[in-house]
Amino acid sequence: MLRAILTCLPRPLARLLCGAGLGLALAALTACTPQGALLMSVLPDGTVPVLLGHLQGVDDGNRRRIVEFEQRGDWDALSKLAEDNLARDRWNADWWLVAGYAYSQLGRHQRAVECYGEMVRLAPDDMLGWNLLAQSYRAAGQPQRAVQTLNNAVLVHKDVPATWFLLGESYNDQGRSEPAAAAYREAVQLDSGFARAWFGLGRAYARLGRIAEFEQALKTLERLNTSLAKELAELRPATR
Repeated sequence: MLRAILTCLPRPLARLLCGAGLGLALAALTACTPQGALLMSVLPDGTVPVLLGHLQGVDDGNRRRIVEFEQRGDWDALSKLAEDNLARDRWNADWWLVAGYAYSQLGRHQRAVECYGEMVRLAPDDMLGWNLLAQSYRAAGQPQRAVQTLNNAVLVHKDVPATWFLLGESYNDQGRSEPAAAAYREAVQLDSGFARAWFGLGRAYARLGRIAEFEQALKTLERLNTSLAKELAELRPATR
């Protein structure tokens, strides 16, 4: 199974904008800190990318402009391109996605929330929109809204590991370790190789003082990602 590994990255969006079709793939990435800046990007070499969305309703000329602006880091130009196209066609979910991406890069998280909210409204079956909307709420310092969004999202599709992972992260933002553990468990049940979710699960168990479960999560993580396993080991709860 392809795995969603959510982490902080620079700007490699154009890596998957190649070939004649110039198919854009975006991944929803988690903030480096609970309320840090939101970054969406293609996962780098050495991780397992999940293609969460493609711009099907954007012509090749505009796709090339998206690539150009992204490579230059010209987020103002990218947001203007998106807004100009939305002025002509506000029913195009793809342009709401581009707009949300640009505004998130500009740190305008409330506007990104509005854009991703429109994407969800227009394409409610597309889990990319739900995940990015939740991430924008997290970046805006609104973890409760993120939790609400993701709980609604899993009513649409219960089989997306990334959504459960983000729900665990959002509960973690609130310091709610019990529901966070439950969400992380759903993620690893759907994808047993999802290292970030195992880390989150182990962290939740550590905070809950559940030593046996923590050790099991750590043992699994040691097989998947030694760096994350070392980080988790530092959180080992004291034995009573």
